Amino acid sequence: MLYHLYDMQHAAMRPMRFWAEAAQQTFQNPLMPLSYTKLGRAVAAGAELLERTTRRFGKPAFGLGETVVDGQTVPVTERFVWQSPFCNLLNFAKPEGTPRQPRVLLVAPMSGHHATLLRGTAEALMRDHDVFITDWIDARLVPLSAGRFDLDDYIDTVAAMIRFLGPNTHVIAVCQPAVPVMAAVSLMAAADEPVQARTMTLMGGPIDPMANPTVPVKLAVEHPLSWFERSVITTVPVYYPGAFRRVYPGFIQLSGFMSMNLDRHINEHVGLFRHLVRGDGDSAEQHRRFYDEYLSVMDLSADFYLQTIETVFQKHALPNGTMVSRGRKVEPAAVRKTAVMTVEGELDDISAPGQTIAAHRLCSSLPDGMRKTHFQQGVGHYGIFNGRRWRESILPEVRSFIRSHDSE
Repeated sequence: MLYHLYDMQHAAMRPMRFWAEAAQQTFQNPLMPLSYTKLGRAVAAGAELLERTTRRFGKPAFGLGETVVDGQTVPVTERFVWQSPFCNLLNFAKPEGTPRQPRVLLVAPMSGHHATLLRGTAEALMRDHDVFITDWIDARLVPLSAGRFDLDDYIDTVAAMIRFLGPNTHVIAVCQPAVPVMAAVSLMAAADEPVQARTMTLMGGPIDPMANPTVPVKLAVEHPLSWFERSVITTVPVYYPGAFRRVYPGFIQLSGFMSMNLDRHINEHVGLFRHLVRGDGDSAEQHRRFYDEYLSVMDLSADFYLQTIETVFQKHALPNGTMVSRGRKVEPAAVRKTAVMTVEGELDDISAPGQTIAAHRLCSSLPDGMRKTHFQQGVGHYGIFNGRRWRESILPEVRSFIRSHDSE
């Protein structure tokens, strides 16, 4: 019912969006004398804000058509190399003849946003690595006949991708995937599989959420699982491909994202209005690029969401040594062939400092030469994997770590 109400509200606002778009185009038309006045720009700016705040943003494209290798610009082709009902493995492929580069599996979060949230991460990595990224599929688009998808399926998917890519693969997990990636690597190590990841880099992930609980962690701990099932889980309407699938909808997740820093988001949109009135096109476009991505969300399988809440946050099973996946105990101490690096940000209010570095305590069998930590001052959660600090300070450390453990 909740999903139907949301869609009805969206449809009811369609005439308003139509008139807002018409007003925006009218008062930005170069043939319209008022478009050159402050009043005209204010009307156009207000119309754009109205249209954007009532729009449903679709999945953005990665749009990474080229990169630079050894000082030369080379084309990049996006191609799917492995597929399942809930995830496609996307490779940013370079032309034949490009010098060999370390192979990186970039595991994107399944936490509401699309994998394109890591566009800046992938773009920076592409220069020196052969990058593959998990492109998770919106659960409302997956037919019920494809079966369920939970945390165990996520772990199995990561393990299957590592096997597919081969033994000299370097895995990078950003935020939420840190736990399932460590679980997959640990299970493969315990089974002494012939293919194991060469390195595992965990960036701002809740390996031990109770090491430094943040607001999202406290929310997950303070409410019983039944509360989440009643409050945020609904069924996909019949007019979507994933009809009748139980999901945690993207629009509910987005309201949670926005409420965490509501003042900041309001100020940003007020800033957009001022940029447009002043005619500051560059600043306005920067705002659009960020929020086109931030406001684009996807539905999660309810099975995955609820199992993650229970296992990772309520039971904090991984650091407690009680995590089990399909009857197999997850033992990070079994990891002996995969080097581990952790990255944390000083101002991270989602996975605070202390949560990710706990991975080194759990991977107790690794010698010091197979460990590395990086603590970045002055950055929040998104700054760990996007922006100037990521490119200039964090990426060089990650690149050095990968290269020091890479082999032909």
